[in-house]
Amino acid sequence: MYAIRLGDDGAEMRPLEIWHAEEFLAHLDRGRAFINRFVPFGSNATDLDSARAALQRYADLRAADTAWVHGLWLDGTLVGGVLTLNFDAAAGTCELGCWLEPAGTGHGLVTRAMRVLIDWAVEERGIHRVEWVAASGNAASVAVARRLGMTRDGVRREANLHNGVRHDLEVWSLLAPEWRARATQPEDR
Repeated sequence: MYAIRLGDDGAEMRPLEIWHAEEFLAHLDRGRAFINRFVPFGSNATDLDSARAALQRYADLRAADTAWVHGLWLDGTLVGGVLTLNFDAAAGTCELGCWLEPAGTGHGLVTRAMRVLIDWAVEERGIHRVEWVAASGNAASVAVARRLGMTRDGVRREANLHNGVRHDLEVWSLLAPEWRARATQPEDR
């Protein structure tokens, strides 16, 4: 359908669709333990049928205009993804999320892809507030929020029980005027 180049290193962002189920499952199998340290993303996709079902769920959410999911490919291999959640164009709000397998880390893929998603959400869809929620222990995710120029709104203490551990959740946000002001500044890497 389309691919957005994220730089000169072979990184691309593309829609992650049902026909990618086999590739999606292989990606999750490679990174399942790493991905699921802080979030249960893809934990129910353990075979081809459940991988298709997971991607169908996102296709249904996209059709309802409430979520969008894109895969991140590095040199032709699916290594992660980014998504919008709780997308509400009428209210002008959405949440962003991401996941990566170990091979996708350290390349700035999420930050680069999020810049594209935020720009689209703000400029094309009229979103006013973009939110990012990350477990406090997920230093990489918190670092992305900072690199994107988000403000930490607060911490929801022990708000998420995952894998038997209660994680604090940090809520970060970025407002459309802040995003537009950053567009005139050099990118932070």
